[in-house]
Amino acid sequence: MDVCNKKVFSEIYNEYIQKLTDFLYYKYGAEHDHFDMAQEAFVKLWQNCKKVPPEKAKGFLFTVANNHMLNELKHKKVVLKHQQVVTDDSNIEDPQFLLEKKQYLNKYENALAALSENQRTVFLLNRIDGKSHQEIAELLDISIRAVRKRLYSAVENLRKDIDGI
Repeated sequence: MDVCNKKVFSEIYNEYIQKLTDFLYYKYGAEHDHFDMAQEAFVKLWQNCKKVPPEKAKGFLFTVANNHMLNELKHKKVVLKHQQVVTDDSNIEDPQFLLEKKQYLNKYENALAALSENQRTVFLLNRIDGKSHQEIAELLDISIRAVRKRLYSAVENLRKDIDGI
């Protein structure tokens, strides 16, 4: 049997859709549409069903979904950079302030990137998405105490890495 068989494809879908969606959610966070990305991977699998044997379907799906998400993130970075350039050009602010703002943002981004994945995930879910400790604990399937510890560690590391917060 091959993946082009509807029954085999359906079995693969049922077995991996939730796992793939969870993987994308945990790796890239809630701000991305992880379910749509998982669906895209299954579309690619169906389009390549003759080339992918059933035993390689899981690896194919996870690789395609991960690559698709990385491409999406690159695209968003380009869009964000373009928006910042447009915004900065239209500002009539003190050049010293603009320079300090840019330096601060670079410091913040570097400090955020230096956090462990666990710390960064909890920090962004709490501070950016406004999730409570309880909500984060449920999303990540960890204890509230673990959420607090990761959040405290993240804030301490950010304070250490960025002067003036």
